[in-house]
Amino acid sequence: MAKRDYYEILGVSRDASVEDIKKAYRALALKYHPDRNPDNKEEAEARFKEASEAYQVLSDPEKRSQYDRFGHAAFENGQGFGGFDFGAGFGAGASIFEDVLGDLFGDFFGGGRRGGRHRGVRGDDLRYDLEIDFEDAVRGTEKQISIPRTLTCSACGGSGCKAGTQPETCPACRGSGQVRFQQGLFQIAKTCGQCNGSGRVIRTPCPTCRGSGVSREMRSIKVKIPAGVDDGSRLKLRGEGESGYRGGPTGDLYVVVHVRPHEIFSREGNHIICEMPISMVQAALGAKVDVPTLDGIVKMTIPPGTQTGKLFRLKGKGVPDLRSGRRGDEIVRIIVETPRNLSRRQKELLEEFEAAGEDSGRSMVSDFARKAREFFG
Repeated sequence: MAKRDYYEILGVSRDASVEDIKKAYRALALKYHPDRNPDNKEEAEARFKEASEAYQVLSDPEKRSQYDRFGHAAFENGQGFGGFDFGAGFGAGASIFEDVLGDLFGDFFGGGRRGGRHRGVRGDDLRYDLEIDFEDAVRGTEKQISIPRTLTCSACGGSGCKAGTQPETCPACRGSGQVRFQQGLFQIAKTCGQCNGSGRVIRTPCPTCRGSGVSREMRSIKVKIPAGVDDGSRLKLRGEGESGYRGGPTGDLYVVVHVRPHEIFSREGNHIICEMPISMVQAALGAKVDVPTLDGIVKMTIPPGTQTGKLFRLKGKGVPDLRSGRRGDEIVRIIVETPRNLSRRQKELLEEFEAAGEDSGRSMVSDFARKAREFFG
């Protein structure tokens, strides 16, 4: 039976790019995968092999050139392609699935591309929880912290081998980092259990790190806390995490800031909140009071008749913005303190004040009582 044209099989034009050919094959491979066609497995397998044969030729520039010139005759009589061998499609250097379907099936068909068998592994990220005072969060500070982490072994330079020795090629996977086995139509690859995917085995391990290539040490690091950080802020220190393996990059360190509560101040965004108690007399007559700020004491005028809950704003006395550096404000909330444990004389004076007539406050009380009586009928 005459073979079909490879371009016709894949449904592409003769001037199609390699990427177009790859996309066409990917679609056909998924469509005719035998596992997806259980009711018509024989025909699906035939179509699958046909599409794979076409792709194996047209994706190779040299084979494609021969096919364009001589057609199927270029691979007859033991020359050129020499007939399609489906199992060979998984060999080193010609893996159809690693080349085309690897991005869909990942490690199921053997993981990464050629040349990545000894690829290093990135080190883990670390987290450090740091407690700082409220003032340090507002102004910024620098803290010295100590963290236990893995570092590249200084004795072996991270190779894991004793000085004067070298790692050997793994005999189980022959340095590929993977072992393969046949399962029906497919050849499956998995990480080599003897070398854990590195492709190398260490016969004489380093006595310092016992072959791991890393050592556990305490490391002291200076952490710069920027002005304006809030509770829960996370600072990233690149390259200060765990050391990588087999030459891989170092992980990062994340410092999570926890701000201790302040006795006087609290925070809302970039504003500082201060609850300021004043006496009943100061509220009634007005006064000048000393208000605490992070920059020192500030004099503030309390007008006569000030009520509890009245808000005053001190411009630029708040927290710096992390991006712009512009400071928020300090919001002063007045709390009028009711006197306790009055002396006899103080009581007499207040009773005289009460009997002297209604003031604005008394009018508010009377007005509220009137409204309440009207509500309840």
